[in-house]
Amino acid sequence: MIANQWYAVLDAREVKKNALTGVTRFSQKLVFWKNDKNEVCCVADKCCHRGASLSCGTLENGKVVCPFHGFEYDKTGKVTYIPANGKNAVPGEQYRVTAYPAREAYGFIWVWYGKQQTTLPEIPFFTDLKQGFTYGQIDETWPVHYTRAIENQLDVVHLPFVHRTTIGKGNKKLVNGPVVRWDGTLMTFYVDNTLDNGQRPLKPDEIPGYEKLFSLQLQMPNTWQNRISPKLRVMAAFAPVDDENTHIYLRFYQNFVRVPGLRSLVNAAGKIMDRVILHQDRRVVITQLPKKSELEMDEHLVQGDLPIIEFRKKRDELKKSTV
Repeated sequence: MIANQWYAVLDAREVKKNALTGVTRFSQKLVFWKNDKNEVCCVADKCCHRGASLSCGTLENGKVVCPFHGFEYDKTGKVTYIPANGKNAVPGEQYRVTAYPAREAYGFIWVWYGKQQTTLPEIPFFTDLKQGFTYGQIDETWPVHYTRAIENQLDVVHLPFVHRTTIGKGNKKLVNGPVVRWDGTLMTFYVDNTLDNGQRPLKPDEIPGYEKLFSLQLQMPNTWQNRISPKLRVMAAFAPVDDENTHIYLRFYQNFVRVPGLRSLVNAAGKIMDRVILHQDRRVVITQLPKKSELEMDEHLVQGDLPIIEFRKKRDELKKSTV
């Protein structure tokens, strides 16, 4: 994992008021809830006393109560009450679990994974999706590391093979470029796939006016969008479960239909198409070995794999910068 990053880990609707939500993320069991100030809270899902799952407990006055012996936890992970010691006893500092800063934004629950800081950076999200769009969403778990799931969406070479009946129609197998540009931790890559008439692929610096090409974006560490048109996008968050599993949230964003009933129908239709395309990807991606990708691997990449290469370089750079 890349430390000191905001990760989209849940759909915001999965964390409800007056309820506990237990999930595995970053290979750790976590429990989420909203306290009496409607703040999203997240702590390790393991009582410091006897190891019971806190997500099996209850919420009382915005605090988590362990189902085993009634230990009460606040949002900082500190035990504020131990029933067996009496209501006037003050628990020692050793009675605590790890807490993770968590926020709700853009329809997701985000977790700060890394060093605890007094001031945290802004949650990164695609500027053009922050307002004006509605969306339909599907989600599912894939038995792959999140790097493989992300790289699938950076792969511009696979379209005519994996998606030959959907978005890969047209037999455009030859890949010019692609052109990759970084703005901090935001990658934009421009795609120019075409018919193979015997010509060689253009190198990235040989493509004039590339800014006008079809483009996609990756926002490190784990969100992506396909900029299909100004009014239509497909966006995904790849929530790391553990080293062998990723939970994918895939959204169909649109702003060309605003009438409520019709809008819902369009978004539902978008979800159906997204699932068809996603499952075409899934059939192949789950077969890749190893399940996790690294900067240096036993692979022989081609020019068209440049977005994948750039992702691996940036991920390696960010990992090293937080060591």
